[in-house]
Amino acid sequence: MKQAYALTQKLFGNVRQVIIGKDEAIKKTILALLVQGHVLIEDVPGVGKTILARAIAKSIGCSFKRIQFTPDMLPSDVTGVSVFNQKTREFDFREGPIFAQIVLVDEINRATPKTQSALLEAMEERQVTVDGTTYIMPKPFLVLATQNPIEYEGTFPLPEAQLDRFVLRIRLGYVSKEKEIQILTDQQFKHPLDNLMGAISRQDLIEMQDAVKQVHVEESIKEYIVDITNATRNHPDVYLGASPRGSLGLYKTSQASAVITGRDYVIPDDIKSLAEPVLAHRLIISPAARMKNVNAEHVINRILEMVAVPSATR
Repeated sequence: MKQAYALTQKLFGNVRQVIIGKDEAIKKTILALLVQGHVLIEDVPGVGKTILARAIAKSIGCSFKRIQFTPDMLPSDVTGVSVFNQKTREFDFREGPIFAQIVLVDEINRATPKTQSALLEAMEERQVTVDGTTYIMPKPFLVLATQNPIEYEGTFPLPEAQLDRFVLRIRLGYVSKEKEIQILTDQQFKHPLDNLMGAISRQDLIEMQDAVKQVHVEESIKEYIVDITNATRNHPDVYLGASPRGSLGLYKTSQASAVITGRDYVIPDDIKSLAEPVLAHRLIISPAARMKNVNAEHVINRILEMVAVPSATR
């Protein structure tokens, strides 16, 4: 466990050289990487979403591809297409950009629902089926999807099935004045990403992912997780609550949070800090509650105040 903690700190420090003033966003992205989950980054343009994805890829020596979603994009533009080879008289499969270890899906809500659905199988089952043939995704496999929460013209809201496949939703936001001045200074001659070196190997990442699974979670903590997700399903302001996949996401990310902080056991504070980024995007608020300006974040905070917190021992 100490080795896994040291590796996470090394990875965090390496990415932090490029992403200035966004430590929490970096940590949550690393959490998703440790639990083999996917991240939805909901923020305005220009705050470093692409740089974060590229920095993670370079830090672990993984392949990186970027997919710019547009309304005219087809599912085959994402997954790949079979092309007839006149020499062999057979169809050859040409992989699409989804076949990379770190995939940045930019403006995911600008593609049509048909194209968005091309990601479903890859994100959940780590495979793509084209013309009846199944192709396995590379390992590790992480999708970082972005969407602009301000501009809705020409967009297609993500369906619940798509949102539920993201283990975390994070926001980068603007940096402080001092950090923004530092960014200007750091990029005067070249981008810090150009000189970024690898921090850990892919084998190190696999070992870290295995270490996360060994983190102890008491029965009372498991009950606490289920009580929170159950409360979202019975809340009067919620039309659709979190699924069991949400409970599993909260369970796994709390284990990864323990590793990042140097523990081999989960405490209630791990659950509290991750409940909003793991569960909020999975909730559908009722129309009556939306008219009262109630959002998913408010609901999660109320639930955390209501549900009894267990006492955790090592």
